[in-house]
Amino acid sequence: MPAGQRPSYEDLAALVARQAEQIARLEAEVVELRRQLGQNSQNSSRPPSSDSPFVKPAPKSLRRKSGRKPGGQPGHPGSTLARVTDPDVVVRHEPGPCAGCGAGLAGAAQVGVERRQEFDLPPMTVRVTEHQLIARRCTCGVTTCGTAPDRVVAPTQYGPRITAIIVYLYVGQFLSKKRTAQALAELFGTPVSEGTVTTMTRRAADGLDDFLDIVRDRIAGSEVAGFDETGLRVAGKLHWVHCARTGKYTLITCHTKRGKAGIDDAGVLSRFGGIAVHDAWAPYDTYAGVEHQLCCAHALRELAGVTETAQADTEWCWATQVADALVAMQQLVSQAIATGAETVDPAALGTQIHLYRSAAQIGVTQTTARSDAAMKKHNALARRLINRQDDYLRFTTDWQIPADNNGSERDIRMIKLRQKVSGCLRTLTGAQQFCAIRSYLSTAAKHGKHFFDTLVMLAEGRPWLPTLSTT
Repeated sequence: MPAGQRPSYEDLAALVARQAEQIARLEAEVVELRRQLGQNSQNSSRPPSSDSPFVKPAPKSLRRKSGRKPGGQPGHPGSTLARVTDPDVVVRHEPGPCAGCGAGLAGAAQVGVERRQEFDLPPMTVRVTEHQLIARRCTCGVTTCGTAPDRVVAPTQYGPRITAIIVYLYVGQFLSKKRTAQALAELFGTPVSEGTVTTMTRRAADGLDDFLDIVRDRIAGSEVAGFDETGLRVAGKLHWVHCARTGKYTLITCHTKRGKAGIDDAGVLSRFGGIAVHDAWAPYDTYAGVEHQLCCAHALRELAGVTETAQADTEWCWATQVADALVAMQQLVSQAIATGAETVDPAALGTQIHLYRSAAQIGVTQTTARSDAAMKKHNALARRLINRQDDYLRFTTDWQIPADNNGSERDIRMIKLRQKVSGCLRTLTGAQQFCAIRSYLSTAAKHGKHFFDTLVMLAEGRPWLPTLSTT
């Protein structure tokens, strides 16, 4: 437009239109940024480890109110430190002079005793055992030497119990190598180097080949198994920890890839023919011959995110109705199991399925425009709830299937806790060794075995192995 010339009406209209378009685009960007900033582990599929350490979301359980008061319920037996009938040491504390007249009480009749027991540990010291291999020469001229136990192979070495303590502190309690060495020095007066911790961990993991093969086979042959994955910093880069588990077995592996390559490396899902419980991550659906139970807990968190972004003046939200229906169906199953019923009340279940499906269909309709990123995400969620209804609700007809994948999340959470406590692992080999030992400890715990006892067995070269009778 030439200088000094007044803009025409058409020019002003075009300018206003461009400004309105720009404002609308910026407003959409603001809405999307607010949605992303508002995401946390309670309203999305993001893990708790991704929550900001500076702005932690307020605790919010997906459970509905039960109507009961918090704390122990009536009839709960409770527990406390109980006295033993055969204490190791008995110390008698005689009274001084008589509290009445001051006379001495030596030889006076005993009329009562009050017992108080103190539970404590004796002073902890390291005991050194010297194995002397005696050589004797026979009259025939041949010299024969005694043999040491199989585990004693060096002039000086640590025994299986110290080895078990080191592995327990490092892998079981997530201490760093440095703090593990310090703990041994301070608790037992035994100097241990970080290299020794590394060596003991490697030897322990090397002794688990047979155990890991058994666990892989048992999970692959099970009727229902859970699968999950999470990120882990290894050597300064993001790697992925994969978990396959049942109620009795846990297999944890580490790989550079999150997708099918990492899943196949674990060696379970590629051979699995049962019902896989997992979240809605696409690679799990690529395995033929597997039925699926999608995690309802993940869905509830996603639905909570939709509800939170709904307009404040909205009295009803489709996501809230779907979430309520999912929770109600889980309660129906729990009640049926508790009462010994053979099936869920079909009328009550049908009502909740109708509420679930009709609300999800409304969600699809309301978000069909998919005008921004949030609406696209909500539309995808609503369509998934409809298209994969059978996979979300499989738990209502087969009660051996859990409604959520919380078991896998619990098994894999220990890896994230290790990263929070002691930082990332330095090598992929070290991470794989750590995961192998965690698989061993988790599986042993599911069979009622104590960490320390099973680690002593591992250090002795005879790792605990689950028998066929413990499936």
